Amino acid sequence: MLVEHDHPHGSAALEIALSRSDESGARRIALVVNAQTALADVDIRRLGFCCDDAAAVMVYSDFYERSASDTLQMMPLIAYQPGSIRDAFNFGSLVCLDREAVTAARAAIRDNGATPRRYSGWYELRLRLSETGAVMHVPEPLYTRAAVEKTRTGVKVFDYLSVDAREAQREYESVATDHLRRIGAFCPPPQAGPVESADSHPVEASVVIPVRDRAATVGDAVRSALAQETNFDFNVIVVDNHSSDGTTEVLSALAAQDHRVVHRVPTRQDLQIGGCWNEAVFDAQCGQFAVQLDSDDLYAQTDVLQRVVDQMRRDDLAFLVGSYTTVNFDLEPIAPGLIDHQEWTDDNGHNNALRIAGLGAPRAFHVPTLRTIGFPNVSFGEDYAVALALSRRYRVGRIYDSLYWCRRWEGNTDSDLPVDKANRNDLYKDRLRTLEIMARRNG
Repeated sequence: MLVEHDHPHGSAALEIALSRSDESGARRIALVVNAQTALADVDIRRLGFCCDDAAAVMVYSDFYERSASDTLQMMPLIAYQPGSIRDAFNFGSLVCLDREAVTAARAAIRDNGATPRRYSGWYELRLRLSETGAVMHVPEPLYTRAAVEKTRTGVKVFDYLSVDAREAQREYESVATDHLRRIGAFCPPPQAGPVESADSHPVEASVVIPVRDRAATVGDAVRSALAQETNFDFNVIVVDNHSSDGTTEVLSALAAQDHRVVHRVPTRQDLQIGGCWNEAVFDAQCGQFAVQLDSDDLYAQTDVLQRVVDQMRRDDLAFLVGSYTTVNFDLEPIAPGLIDHQEWTDDNGHNNALRIAGLGAPRAFHVPTLRTIGFPNVSFGEDYAVALALSRRYRVGRIYDSLYWCRRWEGNTDSDLPVDKANRNDLYKDRLRTLEIMARRNG
């Protein structure tokens, strides 16, 4: 049964659909959660059997997508876990729900007395359901749907930051925060300052640049860092991860010209971006503060390093996050433009961080504090893992105007990705959220 509504994922549309299904008295409810798609060839019995066999509160499955030329593409989804609390989790277009669990969840939502959700009714219901039973993924294509218009991965990941989305995002944040309270993973605002340390540092700050095979861009990045104007000593630690395209030669020449360039080639052959960060952070030449600059990017002004360090000193911060602008190689702004994470709040940003895609960049760290945590040795989500862990323990500083230009190219980790790679990335970040939820529950 089709329910047309201006806000198809809101409480009003959801209640209309569920109230109509109540009339059937069936033990299971098949709910279409993506109103933009038309379904065909649905194996509803298999969904129901799986729901029964697993005693699950919700079951969803893989599916086929039919293109305009009538070809079918397999669309695999990923498993649900406690860290799958992002509102953009992909269930496909069809879920099978346990009626008794849905009835109890709807009653709990009503008893809570919250204002009906304009945007997040479905999100609130599925989080409630996940608290009471299993949410199971069936790795079989159990239906076919018409193809939907694709949004490039690198743009879609930042959709929630738009001004138009802020009302909805505040509502989603409220729902997610209530969920964290119910499952014992809510954290009050952290008050801890950076760790006290007797570590010695040869300079006050280090710009850290991990790189592999970026001969065309890394020189610009290093020169951008060297051009910073400060009232303290700093260096630029470039971890050259066994480049083979001329990057090593570019860096060697720069190091010969300027003693502030610390060119490191790891002995290990298995390092990813996170492992390269560890090489820099634990290097004897690392400063008291470490500030990010990727090998494709440029600082937008010559006072960025001074501003970052000044704020970290003034506010006694272990962690600070700035803002950046996406540009092409002519430094012309391109979508999504300024990434400033205005959704952040000092009182709840550390909880909302479990729902959103990331905290932003450039990131700056108090090095002795960072050394107590370290980076996971991966090349996607390594920054998010550290940000979650630090935000649980320490206040996060923010700078909302653009500090650097992020030059986009086709191989960026948030560019348009094939479904299998996007799934691996999503699964890993959900696992990071699961681990963080466990840590927050354990105090």
